[in-house]
Amino acid sequence: MAPAPSIPKAAFWMALSIASFLAMSVAGRATTAELNVFQVLELRSVIGFFILLPLVITNGGFAAMRTERPLAHFGRNVVHYAGQAAWLYALTLIPLAVLISIEFTTPIWTAILAVSFLGEKLSRPRLAAIVLGLVGVVIIVRPGVGSVDPGHLVVLGAAVCFGISVVMVKSLTRTDSVVRIIFWMLIIQSVLGLIPAFYVWRNPPIELWPWILLVAFTGMSSHFCMARALAHADATVISPMDFLRVPLSALIGWLLYQEQIDVFTAGGALLILLGNLLNLHRKAPQPAEVATS
Repeated sequence: MAPAPSIPKAAFWMALSIASFLAMSVAGRATTAELNVFQVLELRSVIGFFILLPLVITNGGFAAMRTERPLAHFGRNVVHYAGQAAWLYALTLIPLAVLISIEFTTPIWTAILAVSFLGEKLSRPRLAAIVLGLVGVVIIVRPGVGSVDPGHLVVLGAAVCFGISVVMVKSLTRTDSVVRIIFWMLIIQSVLGLIPAFYVWRNPPIELWPWILLVAFTGMSSHFCMARALAHADATVISPMDFLRVPLSALIGWLLYQEQIDVFTAGGALLILLGNLLNLHRKAPQPAEVATS
């Protein structure tokens, strides 16, 4: 049976999801300060696989993880791996609030790609969301004022990759379960990252292992908790809660890293968030889409 609708329960799970995402940002910055991005991704995938095992066992075991669409899983995870690598690398280049703000353009790219490849209709609210999101990015990046920060372009590339990944996941959810999609994500990305991680490998210092474990755990818990929140409330209720990540990431950046946010970043972020609010007029996404993006 589907869980009964409950705003308090949805808010509880969404609070855990936001906390997980923020913790992953801090842990990701700590680990990438010591280790190469490819090594961090490999450790996250391998450790995440063992974290997922109890869910695999309770959902039919390895036999239930068989898929009839291996090429679709492979293609999706190549793109998703590239997005994750870019996101982690951007953590080392730009303030947290700027990174999270530009990352929130992912639904914009998803909307564009869904119209192009899934045949979804481009409604007026969705078109307005796309325009506002793009204007918000231009305000943050300010390409005509001096040189563009490479970190802005890196995280923008990550957001586009995440948008492609979400569209591919939407297709995969027609035939595969959430656990199966995550299972193949961890398997494929572990294999993809094995050789790059091998060439840059260095033994992590003991004091870094808590951060590594936190990256792996929050990489799973953030999406799992969001999926649980969506089980108790519609996306129109959940998504505005997720926007709290922008001011909270700015607060963490200020407290931990003495990062300052200028008026252009704040204004661009507001436009991106407003675009996302307009985009909520479309059909609410399924938990599987959110849990694996």
